[in-house]
Amino acid sequence: MTVLLDSDIAIEILRGRNHAILSIWQALADSEANVFYSSVTATEVWGGAFPEEFPFIQRFFRPLICLPPDYETGYHAGELLRQYRKSHSLEVPDAIIAAAAIQHDAALWTRNRKHYPMPQITFYA
Repeated sequence: MTVLLDSDIAIEILRGRNHAILSIWQALADSEANVFYSSVTATEVWGGAFPEEFPFIQRFFRPLICLPPDYETGYHAGELLRQYRKSHSLEVPDAIIAAAAIQHDAALWTRNRKHYPMPQITFYA
């Protein structure tokens, strides 16, 4: 199994307050699943971080796999923007995350499913 963390899930895990998400995270971490994150997620997490949180954030991301923003992801994200921007208010960060999930055949773990109306997206949890 391959799972891509959306930014909202990464932030909830790092906050450590949502016991349901933490329980799912623990089970996922204990499994054989590949856990990916997008550079968009790293940007959003680091953009809201306080200096005292830096070591914890580094430890969180270290065992995970970052999907680099490459041409293919950009191309597919652009296609998704053209298709869903007007009808679903799709924004660039979510388009990049969706494209990465589709491109890498990863189940997307998010609490914001309405941001991802694409039929090619499968969801985790």
